[in-house]
Amino acid sequence: MVAAEGNRAQKLGLESGTLVQEVGWDEDADDDLRADIEDAIGGEMLDDDSDEVIDVIVLWWRDGDGDLVDALMDAIVPLADDGCVWVFSPKTGSDGYVDPSEIAEAAPTAGLTQTSTVNLGDWSGSRLVQPKTRSAKR
Repeated sequence: MVAAEGNRAQKLGLESGTLVQEVGWDEDADDDLRADIEDAIGGEMLDDDSDEVIDVIVLWWRDGDGDLVDALMDAIVPLADDGCVWVFSPKTGSDGYVDPSEIAEAAPTAGLTQTSTVNLGDWSGSRLVQPKTRSAKR
């Protein structure tokens, strides 16, 4: 069981020392996945009031949480130029399920590009990055 959990965090490409900020946590968030992430980075995830420059944003997102574009635009404010956002959404058939097309459509409006998706058990992860042209202009 521990190896499978470790593999979930490995799918996210996280390393020790990576600054990860968690946004949108609620009681339905996967606590085992959260623990895997914290084990992988060697510390706790930062909450959404941190003033650090962030390497990775973990955004827990469910249907009914509001406007995804607005949430993404708020989330990327502290994001490092080469950082990424992982949008975690409930899997098909689960309460709060978000159609993958909603994430794919919201990303470019927020100035992001979707690069991959991963299966994280009861959650799906969509990796969003800032286009190279945008980060080069900063």
